[in-house]
Amino acid sequence: MTVTHLVTHSGGFHADELLSSVVLTRLFPDAQLVRTRDKGWLTPDDSRIIYDVGGQFDAALQIFDHHQRPNPLREDGQPYSSFGLIWAQYGRDYLHAMAVPENDIDAIHASFDRGFVLPIDLLDNGTVNASEAGPLFAGLTLPVLLESLKPVFDDREEGADDRAFAAALTVARAFVEAQIKRKAAKFRAESMVMAAIAAAGEGHVLELPMGMPFRSGVEQAGADHLLFVIHPRGTDWALGTIRTGADTFDTRADLPVAWAGLTDAALEAASGVQGAKFCHNGRFIAVASSRDAIVQMADLAVQEALAQ
Repeated sequence: MTVTHLVTHSGGFHADELLSSVVLTRLFPDAQLVRTRDKGWLTPDDSRIIYDVGGQFDAALQIFDHHQRPNPLREDGQPYSSFGLIWAQYGRDYLHAMAVPENDIDAIHASFDRGFVLPIDLLDNGTVNASEAGPLFAGLTLPVLLESLKPVFDDREEGADDRAFAAALTVARAFVEAQIKRKAAKFRAESMVMAAIAAAGEGHVLELPMGMPFRSGVEQAGADHLLFVIHPRGTDWALGTIRTGADTFDTRADLPVAWAGLTDAALEAASGVQGAKFCHNGRFIAVASSRDAIVQMADLAVQEALAQ
């Protein structure tokens, strides 16, 4: 079977069929994207995938609409939009196409579904309202932003909707691909963090080969003894704190108060470390010119933290 056409509805667009198109155009790059309400195009056929239009959902027939009654529901009873239906059917293939490692496919598929796809589904179906984000942020949800790319009401030029859809597809693709790449990177980082935790043993400083997400790995490992992290940063080295949770700026330990806001010679004098270059006034990051210097600073920070 060769898919030659990707068929969705014409006219104004919403985030769900736009994001579905991101997935499908990567998997079927040679297929023609057709935006229409012509019933001839909405008849299931082996050569086409129909989504967000057509009045039925049947994955075997490659038609993925959600506007009919009864509408397709997730196992927990929450409604699908076309994006959720497409992701459930083709999401794993999409992740393979994005070169996500096989061992991470299921976890990233579920994580993206829960954190990205489901909110689109709920907003599209009116189960939640963007206004729930609050008055300052209601206009900044992804569906609202994507739909703001539609032509204005008095743009009646022929083909305006299709041109706007094509332009919005590029924007939508950037968001989806960035999310997937970040999730894949987080999984890669976790394996590196686990190795670094093992190397740290009972020490209080985690040394990483580069800057990377590390807190979830530290929490998974139950490495409560770790207080600080060091890693190269360009030609310098950085010393950072470890936050106590995802939704807080509280840290397991702060850098010494005597270093706060100092740079270069002043910081060298305050710390006694040759090569100390900078400490943020918030005491959550410091920089030195060499590994030896940052290790000395880390040791001093640990000593002060344990003494408190």
